[in-house]
Amino acid sequence: MRNRNATDRTNLRHYRTGDDGLDDLIEALATAGGRTTDLDLIAELLVTSTRLGRENVDRGELKLVNSALKELRHAFAVFAPYRHVRKATVFGSARIRDGDPAYLAAREFGAAMAGHGWMLITGAGPGIMAAGLEGAGTENSFGVNILLPFESEANEFIANDPKLVNFRYFFTRKVMFMKESHGYALLPGGFGTMDEAFELLTLMQTGKSALAPVVLLDPPGSTYWEHWQDFVRQELEAGGLISTADRALVYATDDPVAAAEHVRHFYDTYHSMRYVGGRLILRLERRIDDDELRYLNAEFADILEDGRIQRCEASPAEIRDGDEVDRPRLALRFDRHAHARLRLFIDALNDATPG
Repeated sequence: MRNRNATDRTNLRHYRTGDDGLDDLIEALATAGGRTTDLDLIAELLVTSTRLGRENVDRGELKLVNSALKELRHAFAVFAPYRHVRKATVFGSARIRDGDPAYLAAREFGAAMAGHGWMLITGAGPGIMAAGLEGAGTENSFGVNILLPFESEANEFIANDPKLVNFRYFFTRKVMFMKESHGYALLPGGFGTMDEAFELLTLMQTGKSALAPVVLLDPPGSTYWEHWQDFVRQELEAGGLISTADRALVYATDDPVAAAEHVRHFYDTYHSMRYVGGRLILRLERRIDDDELRYLNAEFADILEDGRIQRCEASPAEIRDGDEVDRPRLALRFDRHAHARLRLFIDALNDATPG
């Protein structure tokens, strides 16, 4: 529901406090800020706050919800002016020093992404996080910093910059990494890097996050990601814990420039995706011709629940939202068990030669 008038009480049709007087006040308050769109969601946020205040929720739980909401609100505001700029995230160890091959690789990757017109996001700490931002330059950088008892200062390349956001909670920080990034480079790191790698892949494998390029970037001479891939093949894939196709979610290289090109290339033809009325809509940079469409239907019939992959126009929902309306599109009834195969489908789109 969008563009509703609060006075007709439709903003709280499904989610209410149970108190008509409070619901009337919430309806009025939802419109008091002057916003005219998404009033249903504004009202539901107010209902949630009110219900938390009336239920048996202790102070610690209220502090958690309050802090998380404030952190996310501030982060949304910081990123909003750059909403239409592609961004890549670099993950890796805070313990790696300047001059280490991994530091140099992260710095070169950051510079290469900035050369492609992208911005860079890191955790704002030392080591790999500093290297990526050094390469990209402060003007092209975001810092998503976690406040730790032993390490809370941002590195010199993002400290005091308005694009630095501080977080108390890891989970809100991760939300911003996943929400704002269009590609990822992972360099050697410890438990935190492993956590980020596996959560990122889990979200893409399950469709809880949009597909994006994920690069495992080893510095020259390193076997860090080579051994990680051995573990994935020998224990996860061989044990039937993941599919062979799931390994397509990552690309490994020891060349920072090739890593940056892999991230950029993911968006040569593919632009973005959205579900509308049970169909997956892929928005594209160019029109797919008849020969390409026949090839895609022949090679990727297994990712369909039924029907065929077809060209389509923007849906009424996309037109209503002003959501990439002028771009060419493909529509398919996608089998949501097949996200790794969908990644290969996107690769095929990007690698195709029109005509």
